Amino acid sequence: MSDAPWDLSSVRNRLALALVVLALLPAAATAQATPITTSDGRIEKLRPGEYLWAPEIAPAGPVMVIVSLKAQKAFAYRNGVVIGVSTVSTGTRGHATPTGVFTVLQKHADHVSNLYKDAAMPFMQRLTWGGIAMHAGKLPGYPASHGCIRLPLVFAKLLFGITRMGVTVVITQNALVPVVVTAPALLEPGGATVPSTAAFVWTPGRSPSGPISIVISGRDRRVVVLRNGIEIGSSPIVLDDPVNQTVAFTLQSIDAAGEHWLRLPLPGETRSGELSAEDRSKGHLPDGFRAALATVLTPGATLLVTRETLATAGTGKAVTIIEADDEGGS
Repeated sequence: MSDAPWDLSSVRNRLALALVVLALLPAAATAQATPITTSDGRIEKLRPGEYLWAPEIAPAGPVMVIVSLKAQKAFAYRNGVVIGVSTVSTGTRGHATPTGVFTVLQKHADHVSNLYKDAAMPFMQRLTWGGIAMHAGKLPGYPASHGCIRLPLVFAKLLFGITRMGVTVVITQNALVPVVVTAPALLEPGGATVPSTAAFVWTPGRSPSGPISIVISGRDRRVVVLRNGIEIGSSPIVLDDPVNQTVAFTLQSIDAAGEHWLRLPLPGETRSGELSAEDRSKGHLPDGFRAALATVLTPGATLLVTRETLATAGTGKAVTIIEADDEGGS
C-alpha cells in the first residue's frame, strides 16, 4: 500500500493504534439532514478534516464515489444523489494519485501497510493492486500522501459501511457532476445491422459472482464483459461511426422503462450533459449476446466505451477499467 500517514511499528499494540485513531477525529465532522448541493456554499466552506453526511436523502441504491484532485474532495453518491462530501488529501508530486475509473478490490477495516513500517490505514478500500486505496489518515489541507486518498476517520468509517466490493470509484482532476442518461444504444440488440447469429462467447461460469464491467473497444470493434475482473463474455460489435471519445457509465437502476445509466466524469473530460442521439446509436450487438448480457446486469454495473484496444482485458485478474496519467501532478 503506497501511503504512510502514520509511522507505527509492528510491535505497538491496539491500544496505541486506538490513541492514534482518536487523535485523527475531525473537529467539525457534521451530519446533515438536508440535501447536499453546491448552491448553499457548505461544500466550499469545508475545512481540512471536515465533511458532510446525509445518507437519509437516498437510503438505498448503488453507491459510487468521485474524488476530485483539484478540489481535494470526495463525493459519495447513492442512487445518483450526493449523500456525502469530504475533504481529502491525495498524492504529492512524484507520488501522484492516478486518475481513472476504478472498482473497490478489497476492504479491510484494520489494515496496516506492508510497505511503510506497518503504518495503520483504518477502513482501507483498495483501488489498485499497486498500492492505491482510500483510507483514514491525516488531512493537512493539501496533497500529502504517497498516492492514496486520505479521508477523515469518521467519514472513512461511514463510507466503508455503505460500500461493497466492486463499487465504482472515479478519480479525476475535474469535478463534473454525473448525469443520468437513457440506456446507450450500444447495448441495444442489433436488428438488421448485425447478424443475430454473429459469433460471440458467453461463459458466465468462469466467474459466478461479482461486479459486472462492460468494455467496448472502438479499435477492436469488440465488447468484453468482465465479472469480478474475469472475462465471462465477448462479442463483435457493429459501429456506425468511429469511437472518438472515451465515455463511462454506471447502471443506476432498471425499471419498466428500461435501464438508467449514470454518466461518469472521466479524467480530462470537459464535456458534460447527455450524449447526443448520434453518440448513443453508434453500435449494435447480436441479439443473443444482448439477451445474455441482460441476465447479469444489475445496478452498479459499469460500462466503458473507449477508443483503445482490449488486449489487456479479461486476463483473469481484477482490473482497473481505465487508468490515465495524472498530467500536471497534484
